[in-house]
Amino acid sequence: MNFHLQFPIPVFPQKINYTHSSLFIGSCFAENIGGLMQKNKFDTLINPHGILYNPSSIAVALRRYINSESVTDDALFLSNDLWNSWEHHSRFSNTDKPQCLSDINDSIQKAHEQLKEAEWLFITFGSAFVYEKSGNVVGNCHKLPQKEFSKRILETSEIVEEYKELISSLKFFNPSIKIVFTISPVRYVRDGVVENNLSKARLVDAVHKLTEENIFYFPAYELMMDDLRDYRFYTEDLVHPTEQAIQYIFQKLKEASFDAETAVLFEKVKEVITASEHRSFNSTADSHIKFKASQLAKCCDLQKQYPTLDLSKEIAFFS
Repeated sequence: MNFHLQFPIPVFPQKINYTHSSLFIGSCFAENIGGLMQKNKFDTLINPHGILYNPSSIAVALRRYINSESVTDDALFLSNDLWNSWEHHSRFSNTDKPQCLSDINDSIQKAHEQLKEAEWLFITFGSAFVYEKSGNVVGNCHKLPQKEFSKRILETSEIVEEYKELISSLKFFNPSIKIVFTISPVRYVRDGVVENNLSKARLVDAVHKLTEENIFYFPAYELMMDDLRDYRFYTEDLVHPTEQAIQYIFQKLKEASFDAETAVLFEKVKEVITASEHRSFNSTADSHIKFKASQLAKCCDLQKQYPTLDLSKEIAFFS
């Protein structure tokens, strides 16, 4: 007897492996999945602008990366004793204006270099609602009063039109890039439950109109809504997926996108990372010394077989 609805996920015609680099951009769910890729030694860059939720702000960021377009001094504003950027998450905010600008532009340049060589770009849309100030969409309101912004929902046609042009630019910039769209399963109930469903529907409709050769859709949203479909897979706020749910969705992504060798290597890498997180009660015990020696041998062997892996941290720990 089945107690949840499992559905087949189309496998990617081209597969991810450890020689590929990737960039994840979008909502906090992009950080969750990108973080698992990064932790397990894939060459991954995550949210160079910080967390972004709406398609328009994500597009602004991607165009900056393509063009290596720096933010100028006059684009920053002072609020609550911090210098901020309307395009960027508050993790870039700083009491020192030059440092704020430097951090932002260093991140843009790093993203430009990563995107130029990346095999994979993962874009996670969170919400179709946008906040505008002086006619421009902002990526983050930085806790300013809502009365200072106008709020509206993007039309599906707006998203599709903007991203068709953006995808052409991405392919010209990096002809080998493959794009994976996902919709965040995080429920933005602050917009209202009905409004959240309308928002998600527009995002799903838009990305399905954009899929073509080398542009894929991974159903993270549907896995949460229709496969897991239970509040025990949400954190206490009842809107964010639990770690267990994230791991389940990531497992489905691996099955759909990893080639066979990468799937095997992933488990080996995961094993040594887990071992490096182990903390012994007695670091001088013979058993612990032997454990570290055996793990060091595994790390060195993996590093030799797969030179693109960076296990320097683990090798240093076990040495």
